[in-house]
Amino acid sequence: MARTHIHLFSDSTGETLQMVANAALAQFEGADVVRHFWPMVRSRQHLERIMPELEKAPGLILFTLVNEDTRDLLEDRCRQLGMPAVDALGVVTTALENHLGQEAHGRPGRQHRMDDAYFKRVDAIHFTIAHDDGVGSEDWHRADILLTGVSRTSKTPTSIYLANRGFKVANIPLVIESPPPPVLFELSGPLIVGLTTAPDRLVQIRRNRLLSLNEASQTAYAEHERVEEEIRFARRMFADNNWPVIDVTRRSIEETAAAIIKLAGEHGSRTKPQEKPI
Repeated sequence: MARTHIHLFSDSTGETLQMVANAALAQFEGADVVRHFWPMVRSRQHLERIMPELEKAPGLILFTLVNEDTRDLLEDRCRQLGMPAVDALGVVTTALENHLGQEAHGRPGRQHRMDDAYFKRVDAIHFTIAHDDGVGSEDWHRADILLTGVSRTSKTPTSIYLANRGFKVANIPLVIESPPPPVLFELSGPLIVGLTTAPDRLVQIRRNRLLSLNEASQTAYAEHERVEEEIRFARRMFADNNWPVIDVTRRSIEETAAAIIKLAGEHGSRTKPQEKPI
């Protein structure tokens, strides 16, 4: 497949535009794409300085520019150069204007303003990082979600993803020789979710982990019989406590998180925080 260039223009940090581009490009396997990222483009002068770079590497232009003059200039230059330019949020914004009966504010980076939701997300990230891998059991009652499972079942990356969505998450590893503290089984506020995976898949992940650490792969940690025993142990605990279970074998982190968020909505833990026991 021939190499192609994609230029991303944003008048803010460009985080939204990059997510849109990532989601779209994920549909094309083996695409040889070179990205050129142009954030904080808020003036004609800035845009004019970038135009020579487009001429050197012509391709598709994706943009989120709310300033009409800057947007019109970019589209005009792209027409002159014969390059397609796509307003990544334009169709959605127009549809919302028609549906809501009001015009969009047109403020660059408005979705990233430092409001209550922003600080709540920051607080969730701090909480989640501080309560990784079974740490801070005295604060588990303050969590929105508790993830539990044996080693290498994606607890930490899933927790961080959920934290970026505003959920306070703690994750607890399940080890046969060292059961979790009793407080885990006494909580009624947070949503507790068990993560599991196929034994064959877990064995491979653990062996790769040992290799990356220059450790011998032939240890009990990565033995098939031991892994099956751990998974049976975890599943019994999930069943005994009536915790919902998600099999992450064929799920991405995003898919696992989406399933957990759905469970959290049903559970209602975010609107009914549990008081710390006296």
